[in-house]
Amino acid sequence: MELPIAGVLDELVRTLSARGSAVLVAPPGTGKTTLVPLALEGRVVVAEPRRIAARAAAARMAGLLGEPVGRTVGYAVRGDRRTSRDTRVEVVTSGLLVRRLQHDPELAGVGTVLLDECHERHLDADLLLALLLDARAGLRPDLRLLATSATVAADRLAGLLGDAPVIRVSARTHPVDVAHVPPARAERVEAVVARAVRRALAEVDGDVLAFLPGVAEIRRCAALLDDVDVVPLHGRLASGAQDAALAPGPRRRVVLATAIAESSLTVPGVRAVVDSGLSRVPRVDHRRGLAGLATVRVSAAVADQRAGRAGREAPGRVYRCWPEHEHGTLPRYPEPEIRTADLTRLALELACWGVPSGEGLAWWDAPPPGALDAGRSVLRALGALDGRGATDRGRRMADLGLHPRLARALLDGAELVGARTAAEVVAVLDDDRAADGVELSARRADPREVRRLAALVGEPARTGPPVDDADARALVVALAFPERLARRRSPGSPVYLMAGGTAAELPPGGGPADAEWLAVAVADREPGRSHGRIRLAARASEELARRAAPTLLAEEDDIRWDGDVVANRLRKLGAITLSARPLRTPDALRAALLAGLRAEGLDLLRWDADGVRTRERMAFLHRVLGDPWPAVDDDALLAVIDLGDARRRADLARISGEEVTRRLLPWPAAARFDDLAPDRVEVPSGSRVRVDYSGPEPVLPVKVQEVFGWTDTPRVAGGRVPVVLHLLSPAGRPTAVTGDLASFWRTGYPRVRAELRGRYPKHRWPEDPLTAPPARR
Repeated sequence: MELPIAGVLDELVRTLSARGSAVLVAPPGTGKTTLVPLALEGRVVVAEPRRIAARAAAARMAGLLGEPVGRTVGYAVRGDRRTSRDTRVEVVTSGLLVRRLQHDPELAGVGTVLLDECHERHLDADLLLALLLDARAGLRPDLRLLATSATVAADRLAGLLGDAPVIRVSARTHPVDVAHVPPARAERVEAVVARAVRRALAEVDGDVLAFLPGVAEIRRCAALLDDVDVVPLHGRLASGAQDAALAPGPRRRVVLATAIAESSLTVPGVRAVVDSGLSRVPRVDHRRGLAGLATVRVSAAVADQRAGRAGREAPGRVYRCWPEHEHGTLPRYPEPEIRTADLTRLALELACWGVPSGEGLAWWDAPPPGALDAGRSVLRALGALDGRGATDRGRRMADLGLHPRLARALLDGAELVGARTAAEVVAVLDDDRAADGVELSARRADPREVRRLAALVGEPARTGPPVDDADARALVVALAFPERLARRRSPGSPVYLMAGGTAAELPPGGGPADAEWLAVAVADREPGRSHGRIRLAARASEELARRAAPTLLAEEDDIRWDGDVVANRLRKLGAITLSARPLRTPDALRAALLAGLRAEGLDLLRWDADGVRTRERMAFLHRVLGDPWPAVDDDALLAVIDLGDARRRADLARISGEEVTRRLLPWPAAARFDDLAPDRVEVPSGSRVRVDYSGPEPVLPVKVQEVFGWTDTPRVAGGRVPVVLHLLSPAGRPTAVTGDLASFWRTGYPRVRAELRGRYPKHRWPEDPLTAPPARR
């Protein structure tokens, strides 16, 4: 059967020849990956986002030519290459082509680069597109670029390629019925998928292709389908197992796949698709320094692609494991990895290209500045980046094709523990398959990958003191993730504090629960949880931590107030305190005491009644007269306080608050302090009554009988402010408030006299208070 793409091949070749670039929009199953590269002129390099897709595409094209892979059509992926002098079409991974482009920006001999499945928006693919456009603009204007996409959102892509023509192909697909199989309450994803698979086996003929978010879910789902012929399909399978999943089987099969089967692979015989609605994508928590994979809802575009797999060869059905009403809430397209992933590796590639900030490149989506800065910070710590760009060490790390952290662990680990041991640990760390158990010692690496990694670094001369086998693996982990060296918070606790400052917890019953120190390889944090979760770790020790992360070792002074003076010199590994030695220097103690006074207030000092009044009187003068009378708030007093030999909280209670306040008296104006804000005022009875300055205005509380004959309201602040009189009964209770004595005698006193005569008949209450003599009793 002729594939739909065949009808546009001639147009495509002519367009590329005339314009130098094009965008081909064609859904899965139309033959764009298989037929287009063979129809293009000259040497063609096809960039695929995944290794399994690269190998499968090369095998299909070679099969069409009736040749073995490696003759006209070959492939190259990390650790595996099958090409020859006769190879005209080479299928490579996007990451590998980035490396090739770094060493040969002209891509000598290559006529066309085909960027397949651009819609998936993988990080390496976006970077590759930006670098290819830059190379073509400066070195290879004749290089032809063809971008393919399974979705119709191609306008932005065409613009990046210089307003390239867009050629669209429609797939001749069969109808696909849609059924929804929503999960029951608290039902796990693998359980609902297994339930939907059994329904599909009962209702539809042919094979079933089920999409799950990751390897762990595939394994658990397979256990629930133990009476069915189950075939797993994911990127970490051995090549033979991958090939078996992509070939027709003798019996009816259920293929349990991750997202790799969405668009770039053909799984024959499929009539039903079960879609979990979930996918696993890279995410990074920059604040906590935790990067990993997060499980997210698929986009509507991805759901449509998955469903289309059921209608490739005959009418089919898709079973969607979510309620029908939720389908409209799915995001339209997948989130580009460049917006959410760890950008350390991308930052290294940009530095090797000569544009560390990425400015000047044509991006589909530019890398977020914050994430790129975080990546560059890691590279500087690893010695891969300096002020001029990528260092020689950084270029060597990039050539290893690993994440820069793992490249550092392999290079430095080989010198410390030997190439073989370092390669074993790095191979495990680079394997994103889920596995049971937290302890690194229980994981086994792929022997072929170990040999490949060890060969990359050779066997360098050992440096430093010998490392026993028990510590070697932890040391390599710590070289990759020094900020994840972790120490138990308290004896018996499952919570560890990592050097980067994040707390992480061992799962119940899992991992080296008795270890004081851990070298954490993998940790993540679920939304809403205060602690991270340790996924993979090796037992470590303080000695090992000091050796693995000397740049994190530092001394700092911990001077603070925690209910009393805390003043220690700390020896720290990042956020982890290794030791504390008391500090007794005057400056340290003063800083801690001042912190306490700021935190708890100046009530920690000794304040008697006279001291409080002195502060209130000075505050009054500052409020009403201003300069030169100073503020006497806490900040002002703290600026002049003499702590003397105070060393702890109890010593503060010996410092007189009044003495501190009087240090602020301005000279020579201080000589008038008692005149401007007198502590006491003499009243007609001869009593000297204390003025209250605690409120917004000065108050003189005095008995009515003591001010008979007083007509002038007393004033303070050089006569500027009248004193408010609180006139009291013989029992000392307020009976009237006035700031105008003359008016009070005329209008207020008759009412007060009538009231008080009845309550206090033994006291004198004259009709004319202005002529009556004042009396204290």
